[in-house]
Amino acid sequence: MPSPARAEPPVRPEYERPLEPLARSAAQAPLPLHRRLWQFAWLRKGLILIALALLWEILARWQGNDLLLPSFSQTLRAFFQDISSGIIPERTINSLNVLLKGYAAGVVLAFVLTTLAVSTQIGRDLLSTLTSMLNPLPPIALLPLALLWFGLGPNSLIFVLVHSVLWPLALNMYTGFTGVPETLRMAGRNYGLRGLRYVLLILVPAALPSIIAGLKIGWAFAWRTLIAAELVFGASSGKGGLGWYIFQNRNELYTDRVFAGLIMVILLGLLVENVLFRQLEKRTVIRWGTSR
Repeated sequence: MPSPARAEPPVRPEYERPLEPLARSAAQAPLPLHRRLWQFAWLRKGLILIALALLWEILARWQGNDLLLPSFSQTLRAFFQDISSGIIPERTINSLNVLLKGYAAGVVLAFVLTTLAVSTQIGRDLLSTLTSMLNPLPPIALLPLALLWFGLGPNSLIFVLVHSVLWPLALNMYTGFTGVPETLRMAGRNYGLRGLRYVLLILVPAALPSIIAGLKIGWAFAWRTLIAAELVFGASSGKGGLGWYIFQNRNELYTDRVFAGLIMVILLGLLVENVLFRQLEKRTVIRWGTSR
């Protein structure tokens, strides 16, 4: 019996569709001006600050007691008066001078401890024991001992600042070092890197996001510890900082100048956070693609 003929599949007819010229296609509409401006982070943050200043002004005028809460305009007036007279710049330089010394010493000690921790077992045990003991200890609690050991001078403040910077930075650095992929570690060993060269060339670049985070945390801890210590400690060697400026004006009931000192503390914090550390991140971890 002959097999039935196999049916051929239908052939789809071909056709060509003419494309529109590129010049006739509708161009993408540009974003409105307000949406383009909204892309700038500095503008959004500036609007937040303006809204807070307006809220402060409204609350102060509604409360009506300049001794308890001066208005934002009064605080600005006192702020610019003491800047023009040189009082606030002088106090700021005194504070920053002590702060940078303590911060730099804390960073160096944290790097040494963390290098020992990633290199030897006894270093890991030492770092773990010291951070468990001393990290929960408030830095300001060491100020009485610092005054006994180092006397009335900047060395007492530097000692307290080193304590505030050392432990959070060491923990962040060690966490970053332990999170380095094993592939990078093996590549460094294959090139014969050992000791300090292995840490500087392999571990530090790979752990830089955690290191920068630790530097930012250490800076914030050191800045607020210094202001608190100056409020308690006062002037060292006749040179008072911003904390002493705030404390002195509080005693004299110049509340607007107290707020002026607080504004200077806040402005310095914003400047370091959004300019110094942000530029460091852009030139390193963001540029390398290891962080957003």
